[in-house]
Amino acid sequence: MSVTWLGRPHTLGSRVSLLLLRLAGWTPLLEPPPGGAVKFVTAAAPHTSNLDFWPGLFWKWATRIPLHWVGKRELFNFPMGIFMRAVGGIALDRRRAGGNFVDAVVAVIGREEEIVLLVAPEGSRGRAKYWKTGFYYMALNAGVPIGVTALDWQHKRVGIIGYVLPTGDVKADFAKIADLLRDVRGRVPENETPVIPRPDDLPPEQPAV
Repeated sequence: MSVTWLGRPHTLGSRVSLLLLRLAGWTPLLEPPPGGAVKFVTAAAPHTSNLDFWPGLFWKWATRIPLHWVGKRELFNFPMGIFMRAVGGIALDRRRAGGNFVDAVVAVIGREEEIVLLVAPEGSRGRAKYWKTGFYYMALNAGVPIGVTALDWQHKRVGIIGYVLPTGDVKADFAKIADLLRDVRGRVPENETPVIPRPDDLPPEQPAV
């Protein structure tokens, strides 16, 4: 039986999800968080296809990890909101943080007892020049680790493969993330974005949600 979040016992739902993952040829991964951390941001990569959603969702259910993502509150209107919340969505009202997306997410992390906040830092399923850095500053400002989640279609592995503790040295920390993802390939390898941070001299990032 596979590892679960903080060693929690499997439920019927997690066992079924694990079985379906394995029947599809996937191996779920869940590296223990440093210091027993129960809150962190996780960067999922490479995100090269809409089909990444399915192994990621069944991995969440199989491991019982408290995986969530944030989206603008309009996405959570009835009836779509029922599905959004069922797959881990949290409605975000950026106005409460003065319109600052990173600050709003940091507030979400702070209020939860435990949370693993999922971000796809490439910002697109197509190849881009660099990763967006919002996820990095969410973790840095919240004082939590960054979990690196692999969507590895080449080896059929999905899950957290390691952690980086953000230091404020963006380039050095991104190099550590790149090293963890060195042998990980997406479903469409030519769509992979290199693991380099967005240059500082560009206009402010626009959040993807």
